[in-house]
Amino acid sequence: MTLQSGNYVSPSETVAAIDPVIRETLKNSPLAIIDVNSGCLCDNPEKIRIFKADPSFKELVSSMTTEVDEERIQRVIAGFFGYVMFSHAWQGSEPTFQDVKQVESKSVWGLPDTLLNKKLHDFCKATRKLGYNWAWSDTCCIDKSTSSILNQSLTSMYKWYANSAATLVFLAGVAHPSKPGDLSHSLWMTRAWTLQELLSPTVIFFYDAEWKLYLGDTSANHKQSPEIMQELADTINIPSGTIAAFSPDDLGVREKLRLASTRNATIDEDAAYSLIGIFKSDLRPHYGEGPDALGHLLEEIVARSGEVSVLAWSGKSSTYNSCLPASLSVYSQTPYSPPSLEGDEMERCIKELRDKLPRYEARIIYNKINRLSPARFATRRLHLPCIVFSVRSLENPRSDNMKLYRARVSGPGNVEFMTADDLPLHEPKKLIFANPWINHIRGPSSGVTWGDDSDPDTDSDSDEVVLIPTIPVLQVDNYTRALEMFARLGQPFNALLLVQQSNGTYKRIAAENEIVVSGLGTNIASKNVRARVLEIL
Repeated sequence: MTLQSGNYVSPSETVAAIDPVIRETLKNSPLAIIDVNSGCLCDNPEKIRIFKADPSFKELVSSMTTEVDEERIQRVIAGFFGYVMFSHAWQGSEPTFQDVKQVESKSVWGLPDTLLNKKLHDFCKATRKLGYNWAWSDTCCIDKSTSSILNQSLTSMYKWYANSAATLVFLAGVAHPSKPGDLSHSLWMTRAWTLQELLSPTVIFFYDAEWKLYLGDTSANHKQSPEIMQELADTINIPSGTIAAFSPDDLGVREKLRLASTRNATIDEDAAYSLIGIFKSDLRPHYGEGPDALGHLLEEIVARSGEVSVLAWSGKSSTYNSCLPASLSVYSQTPYSPPSLEGDEMERCIKELRDKLPRYEARIIYNKINRLSPARFATRRLHLPCIVFSVRSLENPRSDNMKLYRARVSGPGNVEFMTADDLPLHEPKKLIFANPWINHIRGPSSGVTWGDDSDPDTDSDSDEVVLIPTIPVLQVDNYTRALEMFARLGQPFNALLLVQQSNGTYKRIAAENEIVVSGLGTNIASKNVRARVLEIL
């Protein structure tokens, strides 16, 4: 904001330009924070009061007599309000918000001389040593007695770490002098909340038990340390560059769940709440819902994106929905993935299918699959598009292993699997195997229908579908595109085993191991391709 030469900028005009910048800066910072000089907990109004009593504010206002230097205002305010976040594994009765408020001085420096209070003091001293005035610790900077403040803090925490001037990680169990591998094997690397505290900050410093820099690394940012980043990359199995400059969009749903699967939470809900920022979730915390918190998170992931990779697991089902797992730990499994069909192998499949599948029948099957609606949740019920294969017969082939079953399946043939559930041997037709990996089957031509939307196919299995407008795809004719889809449909797949309920809905039977069904090969015909949307409880 520049005035004409000879004009005068009044202090009130400068303050009027400064105040919106302060508000915008504090909008993305913690609700309460420690003034490391006084040790007092400050909310935003108190931070503003301290700034306006500081010489830097008076100097900023008095320096602008003929023009308002917006760039300088931004720089001074960002520097003054820059804050440092604390990341650590809780070790017991950490100092709380109420503990600080009950001290006569209302200061963290007035807390009794205990091991955990010393940890907080050392963090504040390290913050001051780095040249910053403000420090935030999840122990004492959240008034957990006020649910609205607690919930806002939990949903904003990822953003606070991301916007921090630096994050200091205290590795209580790493003795001094530290050595390569200590970080990888630290307790800090096992905790649920510390995953976002590793990924979201731009600047991070690791300290050992004596508050000495990890490996003696004195670089300006440990996220720029090749040795430390490589150790972390090897530990969590993602590229060091992704760790150093992480964005929630950098990794897919399944990869994020894999990272979370190695972490533990003391409280059930925290397994889900600690992932709110990483998934850019709108989940609202509600302590008391227990394991349902994970169900709500996974439901939102499916509802937002139609992403069904969350269904690829084996183990115990959640009480929230039978298609969701009871624990994130199942996502440490690497689900079966069919080999990519390309080149000569794809050409071979296309040729074989072209020889046996008439064009009109290919069109019927192709449109059945492409007209399936995306997966969605409603009132905890999963509406899942899939290809369905009926079970014709079921038996226990070995009396010494009552968990082992063999099913004769319409289309793929024999399938063996293990489950702790007692299955209805006398009513095998209640069971189906489902292939929900529709996006894989569709491939690059996902959503493209073939020909007129008023397709004559009236197969009863296709009642619950939506029509998708024709999208032109160049260079590949409809018939060839359909044959490419059928080649993928014919591959082996990781199947869901479902049992029909009396009201026509389904429940997933939790298998002890992944169920891989052989697929149809090139035995594709409209009678054995049943495309449906199932309602699963």
